[in-house]
Formats: sequence, structure tokens, C-alpha cells
Amino acid sequence: MLRRVALGLLMAAVAGPAFGQAYPNKPITIIVPFAAGGPTDLMARIVGERMGKELGQQMIIENVTGAAGTIAMGKLARSAPDGYTIGIGHLGTNVVNGAIYKNLNYDLINDLTPIALLPSNPLLVVTSNQVPAKDLKELVAYLKANADKVSGGTAGMGSGSHIGVLAFFDGTGTGYQLVPYRGTGPAVQDLIANQIQIMIDQSSNSLPHVRAGKIRAYAVTAKQRNAAAPEIPTTAEAGFPGIEVAIWHGLWAPKGTPRDIINRLNAAAVAALKDPEIRKKLEDLGQDIPTPEQMQPDTFAAYQKAEFAKWKPIIDKAGVKIE
Repeated sequence: MLRRVALGLLMAAVAGPAFGQAYPNKPITIIVPFAAGGPTDLMARIVGERMGKELGQQMIIENVTGAAGTIAMGKLARSAPDGYTIGIGHLGTNVVNGAIYKNLNYDLINDLTPIALLPSNPLLVVTSNQVPAKDLKELVAYLKANADKVSGGTAGMGSGSHIGVLAFFDGTGTGYQLVPYRGTGPAVQDLIANQIQIMIDQSSNSLPHVRAGKIRAYAVTAKQRNAAAPEIPTTAEAGFPGIEVAIWHGLWAPKGTPRDIINRLNAAAVAALKDPEIRKKLEDLGQDIPTPEQMQPDTFAAYQKAEFAKWKPIIDKAGVKIE
């Protein structure tokens, strides 16, 4: 009897690490806070597919739209902390929303655990082809003369496109009617159709349509021209210095997710961004790839907190609040 007990304890001791290494043993869901076809959705699909190969499991995309990502992040915060539900977000959903929304039912910093920093990209100032301006200075003059006739799309309060609009308004002294969408993908389709006239949109979303001649680009909101579109001037070169916005993405898990699972997911994300094919896809979309060191969970957590400290005063000054 004692021998059987001892043998059972020995087997459990040996099996323990093996069970711990079994993760993942079923598909993993990535919650995406915007509609299919937008830049965040595209990032999730490109990186997620490659992570799935690394993890040996399918990565299922679940688009949970509305309220600029707060619905999706709230769902993620309430999910089981077992590594089978993770979420993708960005500067807007996981920093700015914390300053804009006064009554969130979750804490962006404390209820979500950073997994990995993902690529970032600057924004493009783009319009429908019906807008007559030939450069950014002409566009600003056009907006000032036609503010009541021009509308622009965003993915909602706190979205990357909304952050870009705030920076654009501040840097140019312009203003126009904002139309919130449930994602930038649908907004760009309306821009192409001239249902709206302007967007300050992530290059990964807009650049393919610019190349196809469906919309017009005036400037990129970065210090340097984008390698994927070197013909587009920076906002400073176009006459409006100070408009610099880059939208970074990241992966998070619910609070309480075991650290070994966080590390496993991080390793898969790092491997995905080391893949030359994945890097080329993202760089062709104008994305800047972070280093493996920048992607580490603790480094990313510190960066997120620093970004919140940077953007909160800007949001407060703009007076953007949602009860």
C-alpha cells in the first residue's frame, strides 16, 4: 500500500511540470475592439496567425465593437485568466480611454496584464478625392473656409483616429464635424465614397487605398518620412510642426493570468515579429517593429504607464470627457 502511494506521489511530481507545459491545448481567442478590416483587426490577424503556428493552436479573432474599445476591454477584463482569452488594443483603447471615460467598470492598468508591445505606426492625413486641396496648407485653408460643410470619421472617442484628430485640430487651428464609427474600416469606405471628407488615420489602414488612388494623402504624423511611402511629407515638412502621433499596439490578458502563460504568449509574439515574412507585411503597411527587449511584459507595462502620464494632461486640456 505504501509503495503504491509513494509511486503515485512520484508520478504526480513527474507529471506536474508536464501538465504545466501543456498550455495551450485548445484554441485561443483574441478579442479585437474594432470592426473587421480596420488596422487593429489587421494587426491581430497578421500577428495572431503566426503566433498560432508558434503555439500549435488556432487563434480565433472575435471582433467586439463599440464605445471606442471600452466594451471589448471590459469583456477581456472579466474573462477567465487562463490564457485562452487575450486581447489586442492600442494607445487609444489602453491609455487614452482611461483619461476620457470617467466611469469605466474596469481599471486599464490594474485589471489587464501586458503580454507584449506590438508594432506602431504614424497617422496619415487623408481626404476623399473630391476635396480640391493639393497640399496640407491648402487643405487647412479649405477646412477653415468650409468647417460647417466638412465631416471626418473616427473609430469613436479615444480611438487612434480620434487622438489624431485632437492633435490635428490643435496643430492647425481647424475643426470639422466628427462622425464616430465602430471601426476605421467602415469609415474609410465612406471616405472613399465621399460620405465623409477627411480622416487622420493609421497608415496601415489608409496606405493601400492611397496607393490604389481611392483617397489622397497629404502628410504623415511623424518626425521622419515613412519608409513604406517616402513620397508623403511629414506634417512638419508640410508646414505644421508639432503634429506627431504614432499609434502603438499591444496584447493584454486578464489580471491573474499565470506568469508562465504570459511568458509563453510573449515568446510567441516575439517569434512572430522575427519572422521575415511577417516583418515585411507589417513594414509594407508602414508599421515600425519594436525590438524583443521593448516587447517584454515588464518593459511594456512601464511604457504603458508612461504613456498614460503623457496623454492624460493632453486629454484634460482638450476637455474630452465621457460620463
